[in-house]
Amino acid sequence: MSNPSAESTHQEAPLRTRGPKIGQRNTRQRRAVVEVLDTLTTFCSAQDIHQQLTDRGHRVGLTTVYRTLQQLASMGAIDTLHDKSGETLYRSCITEDHHHHLVCTNCRTTVEIDGGPVEAWAEDTASRFGFQKSGHTAEIFGLCSNCRTDRNA
Repeated sequence: MSNPSAESTHQEAPLRTRGPKIGQRNTRQRRAVVEVLDTLTTFCSAQDIHQQLTDRGHRVGLTTVYRTLQQLASMGAIDTLHDKSGETLYRSCITEDHHHHLVCTNCRTTVEIDGGPVEAWAEDTASRFGFQKSGHTAEIFGLCSNCRTDRNA
């Protein structure tokens, strides 16, 4: 049974209707990548996205998937994070506001959390040590309530 408070849902318009143009050439393959991103509720690897494209009958090379994801990430149109093995995972942003993520290490369920408290802490910490903050990343990994329940069953 799904826990609605632990799952992220797309509240904004899909990336394909609200997002920036994908580079200079908005090709069929790139549009297909964006369509898959719009359906994701968890972070996925480029290989996962490529497999979903293949399953849907799209002929898109893995290199094109990687390039498209990198372009979208550099424009801030999608969220990225690195799993414990260092692999980059991708997901369409639900909100355009600065945020951080709670990510289940088992099922990849993701919850976007307000960045406010982290922002204040990062600014204070940088200042306390004489740094001028230019950026930060903060993700929290653990087991969601569904996966904890499954492991205890």
